[in-house]
Amino acid sequence: MQIVRYSCLVFVFIFYFFSVSGQPFRQNQEFTHADTLRGTVTPERAWWDAVHYDLRVAFDFNRRSIAGINSITYKIVSTPSKEMQIDLQAGLDIDSVLYENRRLSFRRDGNAYFILVPETNGNTNTRKIQLYYHGIPRPALRPPWDGGVIWSKDKEGNPWISVACQGLGASVWYPCKDIQSDEPDSASLSMIVPDTLMAIANGRLRSQSKNSDGTATYTWAVTEPINNYNLVPYIGKYVHWHELYNGEKGKLDCDFWVMPYNLTKAKQQFKQTFQMLRCFEYWFGPYPFYEDGYKLIEAPHLGMEHQSAVAYGNGFANGYKGTDLSGTGWGLKWDFILVHESGHEWFGNNITTKDIADMWVHEGFTNYSEALYTDCAFGKEAGNDYVIGTRKLIRNDSPIEGPFGVNQEGSGDMYYKGGNLIHTIRQIMDNDSLFRMLLRGMNQTFYHQTVTGKQIENYISQTSGIDFSKVFDQYVRTTLVPVLEYKMKGNTLKFRWANCVAGFNMPLKINFGSVRWIHPTQQWKSVKMKKGEAAAFSVDRNFYINTKPL
Repeated sequence: MQIVRYSCLVFVFIFYFFSVSGQPFRQNQEFTHADTLRGTVTPERAWWDAVHYDLRVAFDFNRRSIAGINSITYKIVSTPSKEMQIDLQAGLDIDSVLYENRRLSFRRDGNAYFILVPETNGNTNTRKIQLYYHGIPRPALRPPWDGGVIWSKDKEGNPWISVACQGLGASVWYPCKDIQSDEPDSASLSMIVPDTLMAIANGRLRSQSKNSDGTATYTWAVTEPINNYNLVPYIGKYVHWHELYNGEKGKLDCDFWVMPYNLTKAKQQFKQTFQMLRCFEYWFGPYPFYEDGYKLIEAPHLGMEHQSAVAYGNGFANGYKGTDLSGTGWGLKWDFILVHESGHEWFGNNITTKDIADMWVHEGFTNYSEALYTDCAFGKEAGNDYVIGTRKLIRNDSPIEGPFGVNQEGSGDMYYKGGNLIHTIRQIMDNDSLFRMLLRGMNQTFYHQTVTGKQIENYISQTSGIDFSKVFDQYVRTTLVPVLEYKMKGNTLKFRWANCVAGFNMPLKINFGSVRWIHPTQQWKSVKMKKGEAAAFSVDRNFYINTKPL
């Protein structure tokens, strides 16, 4: 298949509040028709399911343009609408749509195309369309936060091209069904690039060839379901090495791609990969993509959780760009981007939320993976120190759950507040064996699936045997930090919850010189203390709450 050619220290405060993994390029207060088209399972999306993307793209570095074909295999799952919605953002145009060598009519509505599909005949419910497109895609202005196609150069002046598009959407560079609730079951990406460069993508290399016009074609493929925004190219003058990791499912292929001038320090820094895999497999279960392997690829931006092809741009140094976001010192003992973005392989890539409004599931659990890595490598109190240290970055500006159906996530607090929520749940469970079983069971139960936040909440309550519904209502859907109000009189401690949702009844661990559990509600309760215990009273620091003596 040939491509048609077309002529046409403040803690890095500002950056990190918009997340290290990427965000929608705007935070809307009011939503438009275009937002609804993008974020809703419209009738033109509901009737079909993406099975396979076969994407073939030529990159023109000088013109900052691309031209390509996406052949989409899809399955009919309900009575078809007259039209099929395909998303492709401004700057790019669909030139033609073919179905069984017939051209189909289509219309454009902003960033969405509506294709008039023929009535289905025959016994099979599987169909294929080919979408030919070209144009100048949105350039990334500040990747990964303000994303798009990255047209960069390495230190030696060679072209260096990639994409960062979480939130913004994969439709910024190729036509697709751009909603998280429908992942293609597999995908292949062929990249046509100058033959002086290499092209890497997700999964495994299927073929490479030199063309007669000074270009080369590299084809990579994933055999597992993949988020649209995770399917990305890395194009540059790369060098490569390969190692094996003996993991829970056997031998895992680990491949590393970096700029030649960074090879020596990359080989040293990336040794952390194997401790990361060991720790995360212990807590979360087997790496979810053994079939497609694990890759860590130097990128012309900070980092992103691209499935089986993690983007790395942290300068081969520990911390977050050399900084400890927790302020405790523990965050300087490991490479933040390597650990955090790899944690997304379990939470975000293996378990994917259907609506970006529930992105707190991705980021809260992955933020907590940083604490679990610290726990695994340096001990439990080190992990506790780390996650508690990040609380100072919580703003409580808006809930971490976003509005549904408009492609909008919640507050950036989904990172630190989300991590501290998971840490608080761990304390309430008070059983690390059960907590570990919960995390591993979650990755097994929802293996390679898309989910809702409510499914995750219900799973946690059912598996733990504890009703966490009010805890989730409090921390996910409000900005209120619960306050334990208390007063002491003689040998009696009185206490209650304030600044909380109705019915909030989270148990709490306190210390009178010895550990005790109390069960506050919004009504006053009391417990008796022994002589001298009042002076030793404290609340366990691992619970994300405030206290107020009266």
